Amino acid sequence: MDYRLVPARFSAIPGWGEDDPTPLMAAMRRCRDHIRDIKPYKTGSLGITAGELLSLLDAAVAEDPQGADAVRAFFEAHTVPFLIEKVDGTPGFVTAFYEPEVAVRAAPDAEYRYPFYRRPSDLVDIDDNNRPAGFPAGYAFGLRTDDGIVEHPDRGEIERGFLSRRGLEIAYARSRVDVFFAHVQGAARLVYPDGTLKRITYAGKSGHPFSPIGKLLIDRGEIDAATVSMASIRNWLARNEDQVDAVLWHNRSFIFFKEAAVDDVELGPIAAAKVPLVAGRSLAVDRMIHTFGLPFFISSDSLTHMDGGKPFRRLMLALDTGTAIVGAARGDIFTGSGDAAGALAGHVRNAATFHILLPQAAAERYLHAEG
Repeated sequence: MDYRLVPARFSAIPGWGEDDPTPLMAAMRRCRDHIRDIKPYKTGSLGITAGELLSLLDAAVAEDPQGADAVRAFFEAHTVPFLIEKVDGTPGFVTAFYEPEVAVRAAPDAEYRYPFYRRPSDLVDIDDNNRPAGFPAGYAFGLRTDDGIVEHPDRGEIERGFLSRRGLEIAYARSRVDVFFAHVQGAARLVYPDGTLKRITYAGKSGHPFSPIGKLLIDRGEIDAATVSMASIRNWLARNEDQVDAVLWHNRSFIFFKEAAVDDVELGPIAAAKVPLVAGRSLAVDRMIHTFGLPFFISSDSLTHMDGGKPFRRLMLALDTGTAIVGAARGDIFTGSGDAAGALAGHVRNAATFHILLPQAAAERYLHAEG
């Protein structure tokens, strides 16, 4: 492993005593209901099982602590904190994501003509059981044809019309850039002319690897690596409309969506853990290592714009994942929905310290194994 867990004390976690983790309690209840009523979360390589997590979630529901002091006391009684220390000595790293709000029309017109697509029926999930010989090892999706499974057309091919006239369009936006960034975030709220809100969430992708256009623009000398952000990328695209297609098509990955209702405007979309994201308290993690539903305390001295100039210090739940989220001390913070959340998310690229709070049984097992 390229990391180790180092036992810690709550009193040594920067900002622990000042944080108010109360918003996590409702999310923990939803995680508990999902595990008990639908399906346990997959165990990551760290080895924390859904059963071990359930003991913490059951206690949260049974005790129902109220107020910041009581909630912190609950975690102090039922979990053991560990610092996630990378073997190479480098710090952890956080970015952020959000749920865009995009103005749309149900039918295309001269202005609104860039579609969000549903998942095609011939898109196939690929695993070791059905991967054709010679098929790219990292591709998790393919196209089913009469001659077998082949590589699915990429972003450029789709936007040039591969899926036209198949009735897969959910709605139409007026900006291909808005559609692209909804793909990057994996979800969006759609705002119709009458004020109706609908939600689209991830349903699959073309299978091609994600290639960040920010890196492309940095490598070409178009944007300074020190100042790159979603806003600076959008500004560059707005100033260089003749190059938009070529730059966007550099990211061959294309996302397909499914529709969902907006039942509570205060909650984010349902993500990989199958429960709604909570703004500022939900963390996307490497699902190959971590089990969904686990609490993490994230500290970052350099991340200050999210808390009025103060260093970021928050207890969060692992509720999502992403292809770019790789490593034990790597996280993606969900900042919420809409433009203001996007402004927060677009500037987060910060070193951070990760503490994971293990349920007591898991902590004792881990310490025994290490000892």
